[in-house]
Amino acid sequence: MKRTLITATTTLIASAAFAGDALLWQDNSLSLLVGGGYELDPSTQQTVTFEHASGWSKGDLFIFVDGINFDGDRDIAGSETAYYGEFSPRFSLGKLMNSDLSTGIIQDFNIATCVEFGDNNDTNTLVGIGMDLAVPGFDFLQLNTYRRFDGGSSSVDSYQITPVWKMSFPVGETEVVFDGFIDWVFGEGTDHLHICPQLKVDVGRMMGMENNKLYAGIEYDYWKNKYGVRDGMFDLDSDQNTFSGLIKFHF
Repeated sequence: MKRTLITATTTLIASAAFAGDALLWQDNSLSLLVGGGYELDPSTQQTVTFEHASGWSKGDLFIFVDGINFDGDRDIAGSETAYYGEFSPRFSLGKLMNSDLSTGIIQDFNIATCVEFGDNNDTNTLVGIGMDLAVPGFDFLQLNTYRRFDGGSSSVDSYQITPVWKMSFPVGETEVVFDGFIDWVFGEGTDHLHICPQLKVDVGRMMGMENNKLYAGIEYDYWKNKYGVRDGMFDLDSDQNTFSGLIKFHF
């Protein structure tokens, strides 16, 4: 009940805040990832990912949804497909208070929220503080810290630290992008660490397309104690270490 109330409140506040807010910029993309070597799920997977990122006069918003195909195999729930997504609005304290909160490398503080959802797991809600950091060499760098309210286990105290980054480098006539995230979940239960960077080349620019439209590259996915399952428990391998090829189109 407590988790449901927090989820509903977070969603309502975000919807109300952004509904009347001024959109400053947005980016949408579709990605296709193909890879193997996944743990606790069928080894070979194809994933289509929709991503939305936008900046508003009072904060920012990131949404993604993965549609996963198990290449004819089935997961533990007996399904050949799955989906998972996150809805992550952040509210700028500096903008809400109309005050400059920058200090050192910290540009701003945010109320950071996230709702995790999928077909094979309960809905989880995360609430905490996020920081926008100004570090040379990064297009952007965020550090978000959360208290997790996990579905089905709201009495368990767990926390999450999530840095998110993007770096871009000119290479010849095109550009290389290195971006990604790290999720470190700790507290009661089994800690788990998920590191997921992407290295991409702006191949669209090489083909005469508009800049920043079509990318190709690789994604590395390292997940220690995936899903919070300790490696070796019940003779399961839960330490994931795999690469996927990807193509990504922005619109």
